[in-house]
Amino acid sequence: MSASVDSSFRPLSLTALLIRFLGSMNLAITLLVAVAIASIIGTVLQQNQPYPDYVIKFGPFWFEVFKSLDLFDVYSSVWFLVILGFLVVSTTVCIFRNTPRVLKDIRDYKESAQLKALRRMSHGHEWQSGFSRDICVERISAVAKATGYRLVVKSEAKQLIVAAKKGSGSRLGYIFTHIAIVIICIGGLIDGNVPLKIAEMTDKIQVETRNIPASQVPLVSTLPIDNLSFRGTVTIPEGQKANLAFIDFKDGYLVQRLPFLIAVEDFRIDYYKTGQPKSFASDLIIYDKELDAPLYKTISVNHPLEHRGYTIYQSSFGDGGSELRIKLWPLKGANRSDEIRAVVNTPFALSLEKAEMTLEVLDFRPINVNPDITGVKKFKNIGPRFQYKLRSATGEATEFINYMMPVEKDGAKYYLTGLRHTPAEDFRYWYLPADSEDGVDRFMRFLALLNDETRLKKIALSALPKQADSFLPMAEDQELVAQFMVGLIKQFVEGGVGLISAQVKAAVAPDKQQEISSLYAKMLHHFLRNVYWVVLQEEELDPTLGLSEFDERFYEDAVAAVSISHQYDVPVYLDLVGFNHKEATGLQVTRSPGKMLVFPGCLLLVVGVFCMFYLPQRRFWVIVTESQDNTQLFLAAQAGRNPYEFEQEYSALEKALLLQLGTERTD
Repeated sequence: MSASVDSSFRPLSLTALLIRFLGSMNLAITLLVAVAIASIIGTVLQQNQPYPDYVIKFGPFWFEVFKSLDLFDVYSSVWFLVILGFLVVSTTVCIFRNTPRVLKDIRDYKESAQLKALRRMSHGHEWQSGFSRDICVERISAVAKATGYRLVVKSEAKQLIVAAKKGSGSRLGYIFTHIAIVIICIGGLIDGNVPLKIAEMTDKIQVETRNIPASQVPLVSTLPIDNLSFRGTVTIPEGQKANLAFIDFKDGYLVQRLPFLIAVEDFRIDYYKTGQPKSFASDLIIYDKELDAPLYKTISVNHPLEHRGYTIYQSSFGDGGSELRIKLWPLKGANRSDEIRAVVNTPFALSLEKAEMTLEVLDFRPINVNPDITGVKKFKNIGPRFQYKLRSATGEATEFINYMMPVEKDGAKYYLTGLRHTPAEDFRYWYLPADSEDGVDRFMRFLALLNDETRLKKIALSALPKQADSFLPMAEDQELVAQFMVGLIKQFVEGGVGLISAQVKAAVAPDKQQEISSLYAKMLHHFLRNVYWVVLQEEELDPTLGLSEFDERFYEDAVAAVSISHQYDVPVYLDLVGFNHKEATGLQVTRSPGKMLVFPGCLLLVVGVFCMFYLPQRRFWVIVTESQDNTQLFLAAQAGRNPYEFEQEYSALEKALLLQLGTERTD
């Protein structure tokens, strides 16, 4: 007995299996879900920010996790580009496998349908007509054309079959949507800058992490002019020009050379009444060898400049090297102030009494809008401020933010100076009371006097009591008492009330600590008030008139400020007294050839979806059988989508046919 193998059960070749796998619906859906998840991540997680910002936001552990997954640059990550590549291949295979079948279905009217199969359809009707077979076919054709159907007529021995359909565009929608997906993904691959990824993996480019001028960036960190796709930024002061952009990449940056020169002729900002920026625009000049004359163009937000496939956006604004006049107030030592002139983004060497430091002015803003603490207005302009770092000789830096004008709080005015040691910290603000001239001079004289042990000793000696009924102790050795008072002031300046309390706890028995602490507080207050009187006398105020309400409030605020001055652990306070503001425009320069594919791809996708959902395919058949006495007709219809909507259309179609061909039912 011999056995034979049916050819339909022969195993598929490896190529056939691969094509079937790549063209499978399951793979396509899986890849689309992966792209959707990646897009959600790329939308929720801000992309292409400096790595330190991510460390601050997520912490070292999650930063390393997200970094290893390339979540900080999702759309250019290797795994995302691989998914797009597979999606292109899978969708292309689907198109080649199914397009012939779809086109065949579009051309096929299914005129060979059998009566038995048509009777199983949910919509059907059978009746007789007194018209001849030819007249019936003619009238059926008229009704079909009037309702938007196209038809063919198939003649058989004993009957005619009229097959009609409309909505073939729904099948074309399948082809359109798949082609659109391929086009969009190819555009994404182009703008994903695959060549840059390959160059990075092969060490042909290296990320630059040093803060150095662009002219010193090595060639291995500089991208050529013909780079296919990029998105970079550049800040250009008014009156200056640049032919490059900086691309944030990994933990550093790359320099992208441009084939033309961008010059900033003017930069303008309009403000609302609240002081918030309303709009800003830049007058640019493009110098290009391919142009007969320079190109002049004004750009603003949402109104970019297009040139040779490059798009220049107005993205931000900043300082362009403003010149600042700064008064230096020593926080330790003598009461003297020097004035310097510093430039934003230009280091300045400071020679202080006990330290050599470098001043790095990071930013300057002439207008600063903050929420109004009084609640009268939502926002309030609190005037110019500058942000800077003081860097020691060892390289350690402390960051500050100082305001030029005092702010009002609880009926008094204060100068704000913020401090933080790392970018991960929030600024801690020191409130310095403003004097009657809206300056910090009185407070600085008060602080300087508290740091002058020689003068403090004289004040202490003059303030020692001569009567025994005073709460201050009597002593024959006035020098010893004065020295104790100076030491108490020194502890207060160096550590506030907390340091004095700690000294009491360490040196006094527990049952006496409260009593001694109360005594020290009275002595400290008495001595501080005497020091303050000396400051007022230097202003030629008459002490016999007593303290005014303003002077009393100033004293309380000054003592409070001194008590936390030890937290302001630098030897100098910088007081902004004048400036020459220079603005700079922040531009984003992009080259995205892929968008020329993405836009038409999206349009084709919309057309395809419209065809599939709004042009549903619908068919009907009429079998016409002629006998000696009459003509027998059988109507059947079906719809591929929206059956409830088709119910109404079928009812209208049936009524029209019965009206044209007679209404004698046989079912």
